[in-house]
Amino acid sequence: MGLRVLAAMSGGVDSAVAAARIAEAGHDVTGVHLALSANPQSHRTGARGCCTVEDSRDARRAADVIGIPFYIWDMAERFQRDVVEDFVAEYAAGRTPNPCLRCNEKIKFSAVLDRALALGFDAVATGHHARLVDGVLSRSADQGKDQSYVLGVLTREQLGHAIFPLGDSTKAEVREEAARRGLTVADKPDSHDICFIADGDTRGFLAKRLGSAEGPIVDQEGEVVGNHHGAHGFTIGQRKGLHIDRPAADGRPRYVLSIEPVSNTVTVGPRSALEVTSITCGRPVWNGPGEPGGPSGSGQPVASASPGELRVQLRAHGEVYGCHFEEVGDGLRITLDRPATGVAAGQAAVLYSGETVIGSATIASAG
Repeated sequence: MGLRVLAAMSGGVDSAVAAARIAEAGHDVTGVHLALSANPQSHRTGARGCCTVEDSRDARRAADVIGIPFYIWDMAERFQRDVVEDFVAEYAAGRTPNPCLRCNEKIKFSAVLDRALALGFDAVATGHHARLVDGVLSRSADQGKDQSYVLGVLTREQLGHAIFPLGDSTKAEVREEAARRGLTVADKPDSHDICFIADGDTRGFLAKRLGSAEGPIVDQEGEVVGNHHGAHGFTIGQRKGLHIDRPAADGRPRYVLSIEPVSNTVTVGPRSALEVTSITCGRPVWNGPGEPGGPSGSGQPVASASPGELRVQLRAHGEVYGCHFEEVGDGLRITLDRPATGVAAGQAAVLYSGETVIGSATIASAG
């Protein structure tokens, strides 16, 4: 007997093929498009995200081709509160958030899944490139499109009601299948950047909401080397757009090392000063196989993995580092096997044993 599945359809090729596969497998599928913007762009021209009127129409056309019921759910207010306002608040506090990760956590697998279960659906299917085996999250077969990182914040219960039909396919295979099925989105470009910042100008978006406040750019010795119009316009590891008045003594580029929102100060220095091997994290979520071991504060590993298999990813599509980690109070301390650069508070540290996600935590500091 098939499942009752709610297929989240963004209007892109991935979610359309995911919905088609679930329906073809014999499940009772209903498509739903999430209206996340109160004032969506009428057309994709000039819009880089996934919140346009065109996207809702593409999703509806795909549902018609597949032959499934289709609805639009207005989630704009919830999205504004849980994703957009959180994004602005995190930058105001000197952190660098990942809104896609927050959207998965708060919207697609909290608000949507909760409503779907209340309506009698058994699961929610999405077009994410990731694999689920017995409720355990793993990397996609297409390493270049793998999205397990942005799903690493989900709980075991949420993953237990999720379906990712594309996990064993490459993006090229998905597009070819869409064309065979007669889906008009087969060649539609992927959305990119931040969906609610249509023009891609994050600094301008933040300036409109947080205003301008001139402050100093200082070097590691505290000497003022430039000025800025808002510390919220910077992120750790940034090199371009610093507007430094004079070059470093050694002539090498300088990077953002730290952001202090209270004093509105941005500190810059050489790339070597960005290197860290120890990361402190809060809000751990354990969603992998087995249970964390070692009592809180014991200094013992909280999850087991074969030697050499433990990895951590610190940014979406970022490098992966060998590591070990331990529970410290209510958080984690992660020690890297080699230095990482550009590690920013507010990002997620997603832990893997081989290809399998063990859990995640929010980066608080690095050193």
